[in-house]
Amino acid sequence: MSGLFTCPVCGRPLEREERTWACKKGHSFDVAAEGYAYLLPPNKKHSKDPGDTRQMVAARRAFLEAGYYEPFRRRLCELACEALQGVPAPAVLDAGCGEGWYTSALLDTLHGAGMTPELCGFDISKSAVRAAAKRHKGIAFAVASAFSIPAADASADLVVNVFAPIVPEELSRVAKPGSFLLLAIPTPRHLYGMKEILYEKPYENEYRETTYPGFSLVRREAVTGEITVNSPEHIEALFSMTPYYWKTPREGAERLRRLSSLHTEIGFDFLLYRREDRP
Repeated sequence: MSGLFTCPVCGRPLEREERTWACKKGHSFDVAAEGYAYLLPPNKKHSKDPGDTRQMVAARRAFLEAGYYEPFRRRLCELACEALQGVPAPAVLDAGCGEGWYTSALLDTLHGAGMTPELCGFDISKSAVRAAAKRHKGIAFAVASAFSIPAADASADLVVNVFAPIVPEELSRVAKPGSFLLLAIPTPRHLYGMKEILYEKPYENEYRETTYPGFSLVRREAVTGEITVNSPEHIEALFSMTPYYWKTPREGAERLRRLSSLHTEIGFDFLLYRREDRP
């Protein structure tokens, strides 16, 4: 079985065998028991174990599976289907797939729309990729970096990125001419209720009109709502999913952890871009 993934050593296509991904140059990468490959070269690692820890992955999965973000996942899948109309067997790449909660829904939705997608997801967190591959079959998962995506030039019909690092040059490189890039970023008021607990002077997220070389914006759509999180464990999980987890003063974090319930606004901005044709 072939896939979108390429060899991180020489750039040649990787072929999936029973227990390895291998290229014709002879480079081989073992498939872990859970079903993923490790395609992150040592010189691309910035720490011993980069990305989210096993505990953070488990907490995030518990929060997501409780359904708080289900409207976002549903709309993401709908937009992906709309973008891929007329492409019966699309190659889809989830850049920064985490534990695969969005990736698996994409696969199910595209199948339900009559497509036969080839879906690959990668993340720099080994713990996240292990959890994704263990639970979600039919998707090729790998540990890899957004700064050096192990995929061939012009290979993807759709690249999805949900709150993950954005490296425009790499996204432009792997996207086919005429393909699509679907980003999810926070709206200005996303998690404002949490910020009111964390900070004495809460602030809105910055609204940006963002352009990327080689891409033209097709649409920008906000999906917003309100949630009440009635579990201290889920409040902590939500906190750990945010950048505030790393930069909030201890006093603010302690105020949040004393709560038994949290009410907050939520919102994703979905940005759909089209890859311009190359000369």
